[in-house]
Amino acid sequence: QVQLVESGGGLVQAGGSLRLSCAASGGTFNIYAMGWFRQAPGKERERLAVISRNGGITYYADTVKGRFTISRDNAKNTVYLQMNSLKPEDTAVYYCAADSARTQSMSIRSVDYWGQGTQVTVSS
Repeated sequence: QVQLVESGGGLVQAGGSLRLSCAASGGTFNIYAMGWFRQAPGKERERLAVISRNGGITYYADTVKGRFTISRDNAKNTVYLQMNSLKPEDTAVYYCAADSARTQSMSIRSVDYWGQGTQVTVSS
């Protein structure tokens, strides 16, 4: 059983930056591809970024490409999401996810473990 704990959310003005962290415990971190998702009120959960087990391959949603960067440190069992040029429409609860089988095709249905989420609010 893998536990994922996100941190780093908060309130930021439009144009600002935040760095989210997700610390994993209880399992072998480097067997999982990791992803970041978000869910805004009244909307479906949206996949933002995915990183492969060794960190060599990343995928981004068009909505965040060029603004967000996913990275991981397998020695620290942690995955990060650097978010720059934030917009009010980025306001949501952000979740990290671990998937033992899929990287490029990681989806809400394929994820094995979820974090509890961290709120990001971007003011205009």
